[in-house]
Amino acid sequence: MVTRSETSTADQVIHLLQLLAADASVAEVAAAEAPAEARDLALRITGAREVHQHREAGLAALLDTARELATESDPGSVLDAIVRRARRLVGTDLAYLTLYDPEAGDTFMRATDGSVSAVFQSVRLALGAGLGGLVASTHKPYWTADYWADERFRHTTDIDGAVGEEGIIAICGTPLIVEKHFVGVLFAANRSSRPFTREEVGLLGNLATLAAVTLVQTRALADAENALAALSDAHETVRHYADGVEKAAAAHDRFASLVLGGGGVDDITHALAELLGGWAVLVDENGTRNSAAGPAPEPDASGHDPVAAVDAMPGLGTGRLVERDGIYAVAVTAARERLGTIYVGGLTLEDSDQRTVERAGVVTALVLLFERQAADARQSARNRLVSDLVSRRGSREERLALARTVGFDPQRPFSLLVLRGDDPSGHRALLISASAATGEASVVGAHDGDVVALVPGLDADGLARAVAARIGKRTCVTVAGVGPVSDVDAIAEAHEEGHRTVGALIALGHRGKGAAATQLGFAGLIVGSDPDVDDYVRKLLGPVLDYDERRGTDLVGTLAAYFAAGGSPRHAAGTLHVHVNTVSQRLERIAALLGESWQHPDHALELQIALRLRALQAPA
Repeated sequence: MVTRSETSTADQVIHLLQLLAADASVAEVAAAEAPAEARDLALRITGAREVHQHREAGLAALLDTARELATESDPGSVLDAIVRRARRLVGTDLAYLTLYDPEAGDTFMRATDGSVSAVFQSVRLALGAGLGGLVASTHKPYWTADYWADERFRHTTDIDGAVGEEGIIAICGTPLIVEKHFVGVLFAANRSSRPFTREEVGLLGNLATLAAVTLVQTRALADAENALAALSDAHETVRHYADGVEKAAAAHDRFASLVLGGGGVDDITHALAELLGGWAVLVDENGTRNSAAGPAPEPDASGHDPVAAVDAMPGLGTGRLVERDGIYAVAVTAARERLGTIYVGGLTLEDSDQRTVERAGVVTALVLLFERQAADARQSARNRLVSDLVSRRGSREERLALARTVGFDPQRPFSLLVLRGDDPSGHRALLISASAATGEASVVGAHDGDVVALVPGLDADGLARAVAARIGKRTCVTVAGVGPVSDVDAIAEAHEEGHRTVGALIALGHRGKGAAATQLGFAGLIVGSDPDVDDYVRKLLGPVLDYDERRGTDLVGTLAAYFAAGGSPRHAAGTLHVHVNTVSQRLERIAALLGESWQHPDHALELQIALRLRALQAPA
């Protein structure tokens, strides 16, 4: 028969079994009424179950963490996920992660979760210093319930200051290691004292291992992606370079075919504009536009050329391209001599395009050298022709034939110009400028240091002035005109007169001007090869001579007596044996005939010379 006591004990044991079946906590099992032996056994079972459940939860959390980390491709996001999971799994106030810096030999704060201190978030941990430094130097986990009271760690001012500002007391740190390579340290910390169980330390260690592997893999993936991007960039660079080489080859072939086909600089300029787009302009060494293609900006009303504004850029003379305000320029040089400048605009040039412009500069220099050699050969022939004509070398028929071979007929009236520049080294440039200023119908050559031009036209003075003004825009040149000349044998005397006239112009202070000997007054009589005294006298005294001839008066005599008396009407009256009023009346008539300026010093000097020459002339 079962007693009441046995029935009560059985009920208590059944109640314990029910609690175990319901996954009751250790506290609930400990509070149940049951025999001590049965309760102890139930407590051991409940504790083992809780440990097992805790481990299962940890493993499940690790699996969830692995899945979360597997979805991250950015190293920064991986680190944030690691500290966020660590804080949740261990159940601490904050979690953080430091990474190893091989160059500095320490670890630095990389990611935090739950931190509030900026100082703590930027702290660096030297190896061996503090709890984290000890983990980093030994590659072993360390934990403490009270960091401040734990004497195992070497406390430093920087680390303790950062830890104190964050308010941390309990810390657990475990290393991140992959294949014996130290990566960093993962921490879980609390702002109040709390012990860390071995299960929590192990869980944090497992998470650190998983995090380290994931971090290394993520870095490897990032490195692979960077390498792939670099490879893609390199491929694009190679492709771009290949395109540039192809474009450069096409430009080279285009320029080569132009040169071999006899093309000139104008063809090169147009080809450059077509190859690049935009516009291209070639300016010669004198600053004059030689050729242009495309919508290039034109000079303004004042003559300012916006294209040539780049000419003063540093480095232009090196043969490399320079740029300013969207205009590119390259100097055209040969044998250290500047032959011109190529300007390009209206576009943005890539490297290959810039090399194309520089190549165009080299090809243009070659073409200009060829043209210069041909021009020099032609000019040399012109020099010999002009020298033969001026020196009367050969027979008259031979000289006529030579002149006509270049399209010039010396038997038709023409003017002879003598040009003299200020710069002796610019003789060749002066020849070129004179040819351009006088036109294709003229013959320009050099003789005895002078530039001589035979120019169709009768107005020697007007031609001399016009040529001096045109060339004078670029360089100072003095021009003497002689003519008209209408015979090949008269060229020598005309040149002699022009040679003396240009010297007289310079001596008289008219450097940079142009004039004929006939326009120099009495000085023209001195420098002229065949002075026309009658013409000079008639030019100055003509109105008075005509009056005397018509009226039978002697105003010329009165004028001569007036000048001989030093400009005194009274003394002149005594010489002429007339009343002073008569002299005054005659002088008024002379003023009406010659103009009010007849008594001005320059005019009066010319009149006195004309009166003297008339007196010296033999009677007709």
